[in-house]
Amino acid sequence: MKVRIIIILAITLVTSSCKKYIENKGAVYGTFYSIKYESPSGKDLQNEIESEFERYTQIFSHYEKTSTISKINNNEDVWPEPEFITCYEKAMEISEITQGAFDITAGDLINAWGFGPEEKEKMTPEKVDSLLQITGFQKIQLENGQIVKEEPRINLNMSAISKGYTCDLIGYFLTEKGVQNYMIDIGGEVVTKGVNAKGKIWSIGIRKPIENILNEEIQTAIQLPDKALATSGNYLNFYIENGKKYGHTIDPRTGYPVQHSILSSSVLANDCMTADAYATTFMVLGVEKGIEIARKVPDIEVYFIYADENGENQIYISNGFKKYIQE
Repeated sequence: MKVRIIIILAITLVTSSCKKYIENKGAVYGTFYSIKYESPSGKDLQNEIESEFERYTQIFSHYEKTSTISKINNNEDVWPEPEFITCYEKAMEISEITQGAFDITAGDLINAWGFGPEEKEKMTPEKVDSLLQITGFQKIQLENGQIVKEEPRINLNMSAISKGYTCDLIGYFLTEKGVQNYMIDIGGEVVTKGVNAKGKIWSIGIRKPIENILNEEIQTAIQLPDKALATSGNYLNFYIENGKKYGHTIDPRTGYPVQHSILSSSVLANDCMTADAYATTFMVLGVEKGIEIARKVPDIEVYFIYADENGENQIYISNGFKKYIQE
């Protein structure tokens, strides 16, 4: 009996000693990722993770000429992958709820304003009106497994939802590999499961909306237990033309960059696909309408940073969000 106990203890010690936290970093979708996880076998999974990223890039990236979304935009005969369909259906659901404030057909508007893969165009009211003719989520349908466009010139852009969805997909991949504890961050969209290397719930910071890409000053920190967090803001991605500031959030309904007082929109949800899309949507809607929609949508909580009439930063926190804030 003592021999068996000693053997079992030895096996347990060997098994536990194999487990270690690994951090992988790299680039995907034109941004950076950081993934921390407890590997059950001690194996570094970065090569396999990179392979997963490559597969999703070939589905969702409109910068890749051979990707599924590019083929759809070029009106090629293509049957999208299940991942594309899942993301598309969630996008259409949110478009319906927000009455078009979220719209994946705004690809040409985003490009024209200088926030896509193509050169910025000279924008005039006539140009905006012409682009609105090929914008509108009601103008695309999923029929027999294919995307059907009412107007062949319509271009899709899923960057405001696919990055969050990719966080979810990498989480599913790690779970299949037996990983029980992880944190996935792709350009500020975050998914967590379990605990960190110290055995504590993952702590995630929301940055202060300061126009400095090197800024790492934290507005607040939250504990994120098996949840997703996405943050969107205009304070880093913008340009100034003729003395006027243009942020990268385009309102698909008007065709123009938004001019709201909201500086940063953070959304908690059960999955990052949902969090990502709503974080962008609330930047379009602004604080008041964003609060109204957030209260109607189940299982999401919000944290808005906005400027008041005097230019001072203010915060709105939904009640459900408050319990995640780290004291």
